[in-house]
Amino acid sequence: MKGRVLKLSAPRRLVCDLMRFSILVPRVTVQRRMNLGRLLERRDAIDSRPSWTAIFLKGYALLAAETPEMRRAYIKFPWPQLYEYPSNVASIAHERDWEGERAVLLSRIKEPERRSIVELDALIEAARSRPIMEIKEFRQALTFAGMPAILRHPLMWLGLNIGRQRANYFGTFQLSVYSGLGAESLNPLSPLTTLFNYGRIDKSGNVDVRIHYDHRVMDGANVARALVRFEAILNEIVSDELTRLAASGRRDPANDQ
Repeated sequence: MKGRVLKLSAPRRLVCDLMRFSILVPRVTVQRRMNLGRLLERRDAIDSRPSWTAIFLKGYALLAAETPEMRRAYIKFPWPQLYEYPSNVASIAHERDWEGERAVLLSRIKEPERRSIVELDALIEAARSRPIMEIKEFRQALTFAGMPAILRHPLMWLGLNIGRQRANYFGTFQLSVYSGLGAESLNPLSPLTTLFNYGRIDKSGNVDVRIHYDHRVMDGANVARALVRFEAILNEIVSDELTRLAASGRRDPANDQ
């Protein structure tokens, strides 16, 4: 059957390159059904509600900040070893339109554990809505994708395997979620130590949350305990921040226009 040849676009080359290295990671998934009823109640009390992405990101960053294993990476240069970072760099997947194509691009947020939910929400929204070439990470990634593969592949290997540089280029953990579309990813791939996502949240606050982790760095029991702590952080620390946000009367930016 005669078809047609389609040239790989820059965003598609980026995905191919990431999968080239992600497929080598022995990734395992641990899931926990959480009840976030208290968190849901606090969020509903805010007139201009922050996105669930920002809320989960803040909770996971706090979890990783107090869990050293989640800030470690398996690197191969100059020999196989673990490298531990003092703080987090979140890598967040966004679907953007690039030259008529729905493309996945990654933005990064340094030290999300130190930022407010409002600030995280604004940074995420900016990555979702601002022109692509105005976002530094998007612009750098698309420029990188324009290089020949014979250069891209060794440079990406070095970026992933030089401890001091890895977090700067790729982050320490990744968030990729599309539960808003009514679907869930059960086996996402990433070269990073952990990737987390979550499903749809029902009216009672029940939701399935997953951590996909590099088994060379962590073990399943540690991740299972981390999920228990994650639920507590969301229902306690993050919920308290939302309570303060509601009390402060956060304004809706749309009303300022």
